[in-house]
Amino acid sequence: MTIVRYAPSPTGRIHLGNARPALLNWFFARAHGGQYVLRMDDTDLARSTRESADGIEVDLTWLGITPSLLVRQSERTALYDAAVAKLKASGRLYPAYETEDELDRRRKRARALGKPPIYDRAALNLTDADRAKLEAEGRKPHWRFRLDGKPVHFEDLIKGPQTVNTASMSDPVLVRGDGSYLYTLPSVVDDIDLAITHVIRGEDHVSNTGTQIEIFEALGGRVPQFAHHNLLTDAEGQGFSKRLGSLSISDLREQGYESIAVAIMATLTGTALPIEAYASLDEIAQKLAFSAISHGPARFDPSELDSLNARILHAMSYETAQPRLAKLGLEGEDLWLLLRNNLAKFDDVAEWAKLITGPVASVIADEDRDFIATARDLLPAEPWSLDTWAQWTDALKASTGRKGKTLFLPLRMALTGRHDGPELKSLLPLVGRKACLDRLL
Repeated sequence: MTIVRYAPSPTGRIHLGNARPALLNWFFARAHGGQYVLRMDDTDLARSTRESADGIEVDLTWLGITPSLLVRQSERTALYDAAVAKLKASGRLYPAYETEDELDRRRKRARALGKPPIYDRAALNLTDADRAKLEAEGRKPHWRFRLDGKPVHFEDLIKGPQTVNTASMSDPVLVRGDGSYLYTLPSVVDDIDLAITHVIRGEDHVSNTGTQIEIFEALGGRVPQFAHHNLLTDAEGQGFSKRLGSLSISDLREQGYESIAVAIMATLTGTALPIEAYASLDEIAQKLAFSAISHGPARFDPSELDSLNARILHAMSYETAQPRLAKLGLEGEDLWLLLRNNLAKFDDVAEWAKLITGPVASVIADEDRDFIATARDLLPAEPWSLDTWAQWTDALKASTGRKGKTLFLPLRMALTGRHDGPELKSLLPLVGRKACLDRLL
């Protein structure tokens, strides 16, 4: 069975850039009848909060993602402890005692000598007596994973064949001096334990993959398949940031965007699929193949989100809109079909509905007062239909000689107080004759 995972760190709310891998994993799971694991990477106890974790769940639910399983790394430390013991026993995890200041000086020295600033594995040469002396001085070791130092090859489902040469990398620290875990070890252990088959994530993780594959193999776990997608950037080409609050999903929701519009922009930007209205996430899942994802950057254009959101509303059926209209105290398919083409955000319908229910601040220019008085006198008797507007304006043309904009605009301004809006042919029957007479005074 296909099993994927989305693994956010609950140190803030997710933004549009985070939503990209969340949704791409969801699409892949749906297309393959698989499972979707939501894994909270909350081992950073100083920054992770339950409030952020709960907020992420809310955001994912709004986007349409319902995980098969939720796990929290903070509740799985026994698994990581067992993995550490196994790696120590096999000689792949070794203690190192350098301070960050000492490591920084070594890196600067290496650069000055024209050498790569990677860890020199000095800790591997320490004797038991050396380690005992350092610990007697109060130093606590951090633990590094000893890399094989050879090319690691893997087939990336998006980027194609990849090679990461771990010989050019420092042995990564997996366990801090205080005993807490860095991202890499818990991630691999969880992928093994949860039987993750595919890891779909941003291309900024490609360089991590060589190290992780070595850890998978050292722990005897099955290596999943990897797919590294292009990253979503803002209009200036900059990456999104939790700390900057860049287009957070919660903010987009509060601003009134449709969830599917946000999902489409987060995932189809930077792909071969068109940015257009789709009926559901499942429809996207069936159409979006890895081969459609570009290898170049995916640049988000806010105006494109606005345009897409409007197009989705303009095509929305009354059946879909009805429950939301009811919450606004509105009803009627005729009302929805008349007003939807004017909407940028759904809740705008309440303001547009005032054209029907009132109050409306009529605007009548001094030079149009006689014309509007004539229009009032010629207003047809009810019952009204879609033909009423043509009957009325034909009579006005014959009586006043006005036509085109000089005829239609004064009527629109008197009846709605606006230059723009829904077609008056459809609006008139919903407003009714009495309200029209009141507005034509």
